[in-house]
Amino acid sequence: MSDTPLLRVRELRKHFPISGGVLAREVARVHAVDGVSFDIAEGETLGLVGESGCGKSTTGRCILRLIEPSGGEILFRGQNVRQLDRTALRALRRDMQIIFQDPFASLNPRHTVGGIIGEAIDIHRLARTRAEREARIVELLETVGLRPDHMRRFPHEFSGGQRQRIGIARALAVEPRLIVCDEPVSALDVSIQAQVINLLEDLQDRFNLTYLFIAHDLSVVEHISTRVAVMYLGRVVEIAPSRGLYDNPRHPYTEALLSAVPIPDPRVKRQRIMLQGDVPNPINPPSGCHFHTRCPIAEKHCRQEAPALRESSPGHWVACHLRG
Repeated sequence: MSDTPLLRVRELRKHFPISGGVLAREVARVHAVDGVSFDIAEGETLGLVGESGCGKSTTGRCILRLIEPSGGEILFRGQNVRQLDRTALRALRRDMQIIFQDPFASLNPRHTVGGIIGEAIDIHRLARTRAEREARIVELLETVGLRPDHMRRFPHEFSGGQRQRIGIARALAVEPRLIVCDEPVSALDVSIQAQVINLLEDLQDRFNLTYLFIAHDLSVVEHISTRVAVMYLGRVVEIAPSRGLYDNPRHPYTEALLSAVPIPDPRVKRQRIMLQGDVPNPINPPSGCHFHTRCPIAEKHCRQEAPALRESSPGHWVACHLRG
């Protein structure tokens, strides 16, 4: 973990209540995020990966307080995000932005592209005149590879890749330091994915951006990430530098995930690790290590005690009793 990270998350939790009965009382809780901790240093990209439903997107939205966390600590540049009132949180949002997964749903179809990008400029009062506002919108469009005349058009007139570029321009409008990329390429064609990933990397170099890059495609994460954190059922099970994680995965779940990644070379054969059973219900997660119900090497104490993240080698953290 970094000594002076831009973002520090400690024991983050988000439990969604489930109501039932005539009086609509709380009868259970979905343990979407269950004690997540990690740091992100300024200028780096932390990839957050895992199966659908493991809590990746919920973690990102809790960090921005788009949904309220149930517990834990979120420190951005030393400031506790959870303690901010509405006015202070709005000011902080200049430094923390998000790129959403679905470029078709995240843009208001009733607004022009200029209106969508300019809204953030208006909220934070970043332009003194209409001409200055328009010039800034044109600059942002050109930065993400779109033409100035696109500002007069509506979202339905663009392809999926172009819409995601508009979403990126909207995030850049307030000159943020941290951007949560919530599966920004999963809804795009493979050829367009590469273009958007390259754009994000170029923008990071140009503006010294920091990314939390959420995805389920491990090959995409390998390309863009400085470090990678692997989540399973609401918990982080492994964090390591990107190359170290892909070359030497330590957690059994990470090994199984990587065994499913295709290798673009027919001469290379990879032994596929098939996990038994299904992902447990997050309403009633297993005791101890959440992965023990599917783990091929689990022992008795794995069922009784949750493993803590331990540094197995420099910079490589693993939450496993047998591999830590």
